[in-house]
Amino acid sequence: MPTLLLATFELVPDGEAGGDLLVEAFARRGVQASWAVWTDPAVDWAAADTVVVRSTWDYQRRLPAFLRWIERVSAATRLVNDAATLRWNADKRYLLDLAADLPIVPTRSVGADELVPGLRDGLAEHGTIVVKPRVGASGVGVVVAEATDDLRLAGLTTGPWVVQPLVESIRTEGELSVYVFGGRAVSQLRKTAPPADIRVQEEHGGATAAVPLDEDAAALAERAVAVATDRLGQRPAYARVDLLRWDGRLVVSELELIEPGLYLDLVPENAEAFAAHVLA
Repeated sequence: MPTLLLATFELVPDGEAGGDLLVEAFARRGVQASWAVWTDPAVDWAAADTVVVRSTWDYQRRLPAFLRWIERVSAATRLVNDAATLRWNADKRYLLDLAADLPIVPTRSVGADELVPGLRDGLAEHGTIVVKPRVGASGVGVVVAEATDDLRLAGLTTGPWVVQPLVESIRTEGELSVYVFGGRAVSQLRKTAPPADIRVQEEHGGATAAVPLDEDAAALAERAVAVATDRLGQRPAYARVDLLRWDGRLVVSELELIEPGLYLDLVPENAEAFAAHVLA
């Protein structure tokens, strides 16, 4: 029986919530899958036929080590998504790479030594801005600012950063997350922020609900993956495309190709679709 390792991190050694559904979905396809912590030196990654990056939810805190790990694994066995895709997606500058062919939230990259002029430019253009670390996840270090001396900027983590406008629809419509496996949209979530925040993650008080797949959202999500495929030269096996409404139309706010949570507790059918397209 072919073997497959689902990479996770040390705080969730048994994988994401509902991870047993993934193991079962692969088993039904004749593949023996199990969870393994990516930083565990005892794991023999080369012994697996395939390694799939799943809940490596600390990669942003230890990016150099993570990048070394994906290079070692990809040199030894099949890695999904592939190493080039993971490297490209680890820095939010990828949004600028997509912008020529895709509607995105307006984004400017700000270097670690360019914070003040970067903030000034963003504020002059948009009035209220959102500042995010270019390498980041889970809403950590995301700050809303209305001036260069805004006290909320004390919450910034280490640069470089991206600067974007505050998209007001995050407070009303929320964020749409569309799962695209094998280039095809298969399911959708709606994420909403708490009243005093713009972050939609549960750890910041946000809420997530499964919703029917919206035709416009699905089309844009599939288009985003197609554009990324053009940039990378290979189609990602899995993606989550996060969308916001800006100036009356849906735009891409994030393209998650590394470790998007599958929310298997809310969308258990994601397990079957994920397994099928990873193996394809």
